[in-house]
Amino acid sequence: MGFKTGIVGLPNVGKSTLFNALTRTAAAQAANFPFCTIEPNVGAVAVPDERLDKLAAIAKSKAIIPTQMTFVDIAGLVKGASKGEGLGNQFLANIRECDAIAHVLRCFEGGDVTHVEGRVDPVADAETIETELMLADIESIEKRLQGLLRKVRGGDKDALQQERLLKSALTVLEQGQPARTVEVDAEDAKAWKMLQLLTTKPILYVCNVAEEEAATGNAHSAAVAAKAAAEGAAAVVISARIEEEISQLDPEEAVMFLEELGLKEAGLDKLIRAGHELLGLQTYFTVGPKEARAWTIRKGTAAPQAAGVIHGDFERGFIRAETIAYDDFVSLGGEQACKDAGKMRVEGKTYTVKDGDVLHFLFNA
Repeated sequence: MGFKTGIVGLPNVGKSTLFNALTRTAAAQAANFPFCTIEPNVGAVAVPDERLDKLAAIAKSKAIIPTQMTFVDIAGLVKGASKGEGLGNQFLANIRECDAIAHVLRCFEGGDVTHVEGRVDPVADAETIETELMLADIESIEKRLQGLLRKVRGGDKDALQQERLLKSALTVLEQGQPARTVEVDAEDAKAWKMLQLLTTKPILYVCNVAEEEAATGNAHSAAVAAKAAAEGAAAVVISARIEEEISQLDPEEAVMFLEELGLKEAGLDKLIRAGHELLGLQTYFTVGPKEARAWTIRKGTAAPQAAGVIHGDFERGFIRAETIAYDDFVSLGGEQACKDAGKMRVEGKTYTVKDGDVLHFLFNA
């Protein structure tokens, strides 16, 4: 399982430049005018994981298949989007389909790129988009509450639950807070998710800085980091221009280029790590002579559901999972050595998969 992240922001903040770099394509037109991205561009990028390469080398796997992250480059938003201004309706529909929001904020100065508001203030930009999302949620909730009236009067259990949750969301939204601030009980979690409110999406602020500030950030990115910390959100500092240059280099050249800039890793790696943490994701592996493959699951996933990520039959007919911890697999030198050392465990349906587990599932077809 990968996850789908919408790249959003005001026009001309570097969304499409970042998208092009991340997906190593030129599918999104990066131009210096608003709404150059008319339709959402979708691209999948491999999630880099050194562990997968090590496992493949030990097992002499013929193929290496990393897990993927899907990015959606969504048209730039302006004030009034919740009322259909600019490309507002399209923006809101596209973002609703994403699991998380990567909110790209302009944290660089320079008059050669026009800011739609005529100033550089990333915190204000973030608030502009958040306000539009909250207004859209309020409008959506009010319409849904009207639509539920008949069923609520009839005592329909599901309708009563929806009404209660929608009113809870409406209360915080009218106080100027996003719906993600609502505390939801476990028994309401599924119904809450089904509401698909825009402001329940987890947010990752992406501070797009100038090349010379990629290693240290600047006052703008520091202000965004403070905002993120106060909200319990995440923030990363990236130079979209650097990522664009890296995307044109081979791996060895990319490493040298990063070292020259004083950077320990590419912005893509930081973005993926922050995204995984934001959504509570982790990785397990299947390893053999044919292929070494990474699979993404949510933290807390039980073995049968983890098996279902590979194929539904694996989950339905789950018997057991042969499990080796990543560190044991690497330190002992492979599956057979782990078996001989008693480091392969047999786990049942209640086992919670750990990050880095090397798994082999047994199931009835």
